[in-house]
Amino acid sequence: MRLLKRIGYYLIGVTFGVLAVSFFWKNKKVTFDYGMDARTLKSIRIRKRVFSDAAKSVMTSNKIDTAQISSILKNGDVAFGKSKPRLKPCAEYYVTSEKIDLYVIRCDSTATIDKVILK
Repeated sequence: MRLLKRIGYYLIGVTFGVLAVSFFWKNKKVTFDYGMDARTLKSIRIRKRVFSDAAKSVMTSNKIDTAQISSILKNGDVAFGKSKPRLKPCAEYYVTSEKIDLYVIRCDSTATIDKVILK
């Protein structure tokens, strides 16, 4: 069998395999949170969310709702230079976005939005 024919069969098989896997994973709603930012934000999102009094006052005065906070916790970036991820008992993270930054304290069962900072 010639090399070109083998490569053609290989590419056809890989294409069918990729299509099948993507079809099954799309229906299962699987997420691949392997990066440091993605894992950290997911661990914050899955915990019960609590807002401090300072965060609540900034949110009400600037008309920021919890949907915007959820969007930041899904699409934001974690500034590990400003964060304290190894702090015991609760790690502290600084999450940045385009207009709003969050200072989050993540404990075992809760994630407290401690500060909401406008840029």
